[in-house]
Amino acid sequence: MAELVVTGQLTGGEPLPAAHDVPKRRLVSSLRSMLGSTPRKVLAGVAIVVLLTGVLGVLLAVAFGDVGSGFTSIGGQDAPLVEDSTGLYFSVNDMDAQVGNILLTGNAVALAGDRQQDLVTYARDRQRAESDLQQVAVTAAADPAAQQAVSSVLDALGQYEALAADAILLNQRGRDPAGSPSAGTLGYYRQATDLMRTAVLPAAEALTSSNASSLDAAYRQDRSGALEGRLLVLVIGLAVTAALTGLQVFLARRYRRLINPALAAATLLAGGLAIAGAVQLDAQANYLKVAKQDAFDSILALTRARAVSYDANADETRYLVDPARAGRYQDSFLEKSQRLADVGNVGIQGYDAALAADISAYQANHADVRFGGYLGTEFRNITFTGELAAATKALLAYQVYERDDRRLRALAAGGGAMTGGNGASGIGATASGGGQRLGQAIAFDIGTSPGQSDWAFSNWDAALGSLLAINEKAFTAATTAGTRTGSGWTRMVPVVGIAVIAGLTVAGVWRRIGEYRLPYAGPSSGSVSRLRSIAAAGPSPASRPGSGRAVAELSPGLTGIHRVPPVPHRLHAVGGLHRPSRRHRQGHRRPCPARKLGLVP
Repeated sequence: MAELVVTGQLTGGEPLPAAHDVPKRRLVSSLRSMLGSTPRKVLAGVAIVVLLTGVLGVLLAVAFGDVGSGFTSIGGQDAPLVEDSTGLYFSVNDMDAQVGNILLTGNAVALAGDRQQDLVTYARDRQRAESDLQQVAVTAAADPAAQQAVSSVLDALGQYEALAADAILLNQRGRDPAGSPSAGTLGYYRQATDLMRTAVLPAAEALTSSNASSLDAAYRQDRSGALEGRLLVLVIGLAVTAALTGLQVFLARRYRRLINPALAAATLLAGGLAIAGAVQLDAQANYLKVAKQDAFDSILALTRARAVSYDANADETRYLVDPARAGRYQDSFLEKSQRLADVGNVGIQGYDAALAADISAYQANHADVRFGGYLGTEFRNITFTGELAAATKALLAYQVYERDDRRLRALAAGGGAMTGGNGASGIGATASGGGQRLGQAIAFDIGTSPGQSDWAFSNWDAALGSLLAINEKAFTAATTAGTRTGSGWTRMVPVVGIAVIAGLTVAGVWRRIGEYRLPYAGPSSGSVSRLRSIAAAGPSPASRPGSGRAVAELSPGLTGIHRVPPVPHRLHAVGGLHRPSRRHRQGHRRPCPARKLGLVP
């Protein structure tokens, strides 16, 4: 069956609409019938502007509220929790180191002062560890994994303290000489240190790692939210300014006003609010980066480095106290040295040369950081003023401490000679051979004079502390600045911005809406009588063409809103300069409804 194609034109010569244009025309017709008259279109534009402005204000409040809560979480909860767990790791490490020092000094009269100081330090570390545990338990009360780790550390630490107390008490009662604890004392100490290495330290490290992971996740979410909020604020702000601009263009074309001051001010304010909000959100994201990535990542690496350093220093003591396990403790020291500064697959005798080569390469080119470990993490994240000098000083101090460790082992093996000492004459002075070598090694290990092991370790620890202080100061400054910068954007700025923009928008169209009369059902009898009297009297000068006078529509069958034609060449006080239309310039006026009804000649 052949397809029938119908073409033609509408009456009057207008071509028929194409099939694909019909839905479009219906949509346009529906919109026109829905919007209706000009006042409805103006009010619809005002409603769109107010709605978009409200969305902008809510978005600003939510975005800044989320970033502010992120600063509160990172600065007041997550970071302190990581620091407490890291401090716990450091405290329990030093507890075991001090037990080794107590057994190393034994009951030698010359080392009585060192022994007493070691006992005091052990008690202080125990109190600090218990305090850190309590703080972590309170802060991480809502985290089941953290609570489980705290419980594990608490149980293992209690067992360790009991074993350490037995070793110390037996060493005191047995009058063990320096560096030569009895078999019973050594048995308790081995149990204690093994428990520390297999249970306490892994649980503390797991707790630190878990808290650090939570902090990383919170940081990524908060910073991503700040950057996404910045983009959304710009997009909504652009939509508000576009809506205001469109409303002004419509009023300019419909009312012949070149500019509407109130709407222009609202447009500038909306654009300024969006740009200022985006700039502040970008600053918030930058403060988050400085606090977490630039400062706290270094803080975490350096605090872990400090805790591992104390554990490595304790390995030196264990190496001297328990000769049967000397090889195990030497390997443990090398493993911790690689965690501090990883220089590749080398033995303990080749570590110094490899570290010296990496340091020389870095001094020649600061971008060439070859060593890894915690120190490598810090040197790849140097950001703040004075941090480079402090980090270099710490690295060189660490190099000196590592060299002294090799000297200590040479003394214990009888391959070195003592120069200076701290009570060396009272340690094994009457002994010969191995006893004298052990006495020299002990004196060098606990000595605090320049050139001795504890002196080098104290310098390394002090340099780490100075480097930590720089990053901690930057962290505190960034979190404080971020909290202070975003404080006014959660309530006051969005609320005031919404109110002012909405008020200016309404004020800008109020006089234009006032030029219209409300709909009415029909004329009153008094209006009809007055118009009949005017018609009987004849046309007045005001009703001549071009006068611009409006006559009410009195037909009972017609209702609607009719605008009062503006007077040509009139300067409005608020609306601005009125530009006369072409119809006014040609003397044309709208047909009078009363004349159509025959009420006016």
